[in-house]
Amino acid sequence: MPGYNVETNTQRIGELDYRVRALTDRRQYSDPDGEAERAGVTPASWPLFGVLWPAGIALAEAMSVIPIAGLRILEVGCGLGLSSLVLARRGADITASDHHPLAEAFMRHNTDLNDLAPIPFSHAAWGGPDPGLGRFDLLIGADVLYEHEHPRLLAAFLALHANPTVQFVMADAGRGHCGRFSERMLAQGYTRVEKRVQFGGSWPPGAGGRMLTYDRAGPPVAAGRA
Repeated sequence: MPGYNVETNTQRIGELDYRVRALTDRRQYSDPDGEAERAGVTPASWPLFGVLWPAGIALAEAMSVIPIAGLRILEVGCGLGLSSLVLARRGADITASDHHPLAEAFMRHNTDLNDLAPIPFSHAAWGGPDPGLGRFDLLIGADVLYEHEHPRLLAAFLALHANPTVQFVMADAGRGHCGRFSERMLAQGYTRVEKRVQFGGSWPPGAGGRMLTYDRAGPPVAAGRA
């Protein structure tokens, strides 16, 4: 999919540097073959996958220290894949997923930039058919609730791919949909812990964002609720 401008930046996470190719312009759009349209990606949201957002950096920081031994991990809405890169460098069993047509190519390039082995990737649409990913012990995502329907779709996707004992860690930039998402997660048997975090950059304003951790120990309480 040609017609976009990129740049490569260096981002320090923990004690290590990561090279990341990103879009130079958050307003650019190119879909000459209609791939994005068929995937349900609107012109307004097309460039969002290719930006290294403050919430994504905060999630990557959290992934640099989170326990990973023996866990099967899935990043949802991975975008440029920074958190997946951090986990891969730590030796985690990490799979990345995103429904944007360009996400896999950008993440593959970023994997090569950091001299890492290819990270398994799935074009998993939250409202689409089961992509055959199986189930995971830890699922993560950053700034993934930016559309009105995302709380319902994401909760349903997690219900499909979460083990009975599971943790979901989300960096939330305060876009206003988190309450409805939390209701659905609590109905599935999760507990929630919230920690306020001052993200870098200019978003979100004021008190900053939140790191939300949803834990469940045992079978879902009401899986059909999702």
